[in-house]
Amino acid sequence: MKCTAKAHTNIALIKYWGKRNESIILPTNSSLSLTLDGFYTTTTVDFREELSKDEFFLNDQLVSGEQYNRVTTFLDLIRTYAGKKLYATIHSINEVPTAAGFASSASGFAALAAAGANAIGLQLTDRELSMLTRQGSGSACRSIYGGFAEWEMGMKDDGSDSFAVPIAPADYWDVRVAAVVLSSTMKKVSSREGMKRTVETSPFYTGWIDSIPNDLKQIKEGIAARDFEKVGQIAEANCLKMHATTLGANPPFTYWHDTTLAVMQTVQSLRDNGIPAYFTIDAGPNVKVLYLPENENDIQKTLRGIPGVTDVILSRSGQGVTYL
Repeated sequence: MKCTAKAHTNIALIKYWGKRNESIILPTNSSLSLTLDGFYTTTTVDFREELSKDEFFLNDQLVSGEQYNRVTTFLDLIRTYAGKKLYATIHSINEVPTAAGFASSASGFAALAAAGANAIGLQLTDRELSMLTRQGSGSACRSIYGGFAEWEMGMKDDGSDSFAVPIAPADYWDVRVAAVVLSSTMKKVSSREGMKRTVETSPFYTGWIDSIPNDLKQIKEGIAARDFEKVGQIAEANCLKMHATTLGANPPFTYWHDTTLAVMQTVQSLRDNGIPAYFTIDAGPNVKVLYLPENENDIQKTLRGIPGVTDVILSRSGQGVTYL
């Protein structure tokens, strides 16, 4: 009982920031993302009768501790759904910098969910797979789909209406993303801890929640019209609002470094000089820059010239989950 699945990470243009239910990961707001072809995880799950516990290898290294516990707890969910008590060997190759704000858990849990469910014999629709994946990592539910996807927050307590839906496929619009790598070190405040602290203590959080419905409406209109300026402006503003909530938390925190600010200012300078580009930042110091293909050379050259930038990785719109 074995399956290999590949899933790409996604970058949220309308951010997911906060949970109303921690245990089954129900968000406080809907969100919208673009799946990227440049960052992905390939995972093989092999359920075998002779195993007495799960074994998890990440990039060929045996994993224990918190990372192992998250994976085996998620496999427990799959086992419960399938009504089978089989353990598995999991081999995962992660082409994403882990825990540095590049949503490594999104591609990781999407690939794990797809491979695990398929290997154990579950026949799930994309919507059911997204719902399952959400319970491992919230943002991962959007990586089931390629292109633009929206995670609908839902209203039900059991999570049965909280899943991602496709908005536009990967080949709909050639919007590109430059991932600007500043640091590959583990961040001090995890996304989970950062969300929890912000929801519980930031006086800015209510304003963030109130702004989301209009942001979503406007950005979907921009995607439908292929209006890059509109999509970029909304994504950049949404990002800044999210990070503002962390500064109001108690104790306050930020994911930004000095170079993060330098990249943001450089992107704004590019726009002042007639090159459309917009930034967005998840829970980490690294910056993602949205741009159009005709400006790729200028964008890449400018970003690489910023002191403190260690790499610039270019991505196009990526596909959803595939099976190898």
